[in-house]
Amino acid sequence: MPGGLQTFVEMLVSFIDQQVKDTYHGKSPLVTPMAITIFVWVLLMNTMDLIPVDFIPLVLGWGGVHYFKSVPTTDPNLTFGMSLTVFAIMLIMGVKVKGVGGFLHEVFTVPFGAKMAPVNLLFRIIEDIAKPISLSLRLFGNMYAGEMVFILIALLGLWQLPLALPWALFHILIITLQAFVFMMLTIVYLSMASESHG
Repeated sequence: MPGGLQTFVEMLVSFIDQQVKDTYHGKSPLVTPMAITIFVWVLLMNTMDLIPVDFIPLVLGWGGVHYFKSVPTTDPNLTFGMSLTVFAIMLIMGVKVKGVGGFLHEVFTVPFGAKMAPVNLLFRIIEDIAKPISLSLRLFGNMYAGEMVFILIALLGLWQLPLALPWALFHILIITLQAFVFMMLTIVYLSMASESHG
């Protein structure tokens, strides 16, 4: 008989698998495992925000580390790295599904046709630059703002007690939602890369 942890993991995997089936209309053995990995990884990094704000820097300070960002997703370098990886996989998947010719045909002919190839290319470049930027900044901005609120609450001294618990409970929802949004946008972008528009 499965225990509580196994049941939770199976529910999580089946939930994400259903999201992939509903959103990704192609066939790829990569998408579901990648979606699960992204969700769990981002969720675990985000939950570092629930550790008291002074605790990790204090412990690391004893070891000589005087600067440490305890929540990885509040660093834009990490979120940009993740979004650029998703973007690279999106491009590779687009070429794999459509072939080089089909991919280039789509780049130069969608949405206005072959006669407007330079405009189509310009729109495609803007669209492709916007995807990783929006994906990374959404996660970074929300998590950074949440961490700043925790720091501001910690600075309140005795006044922090009535505010800390409600914000921590609300923040649990935020960190879960941000992991879900990053995962869903990844699935959507991979689905868009796999569909033919031309």
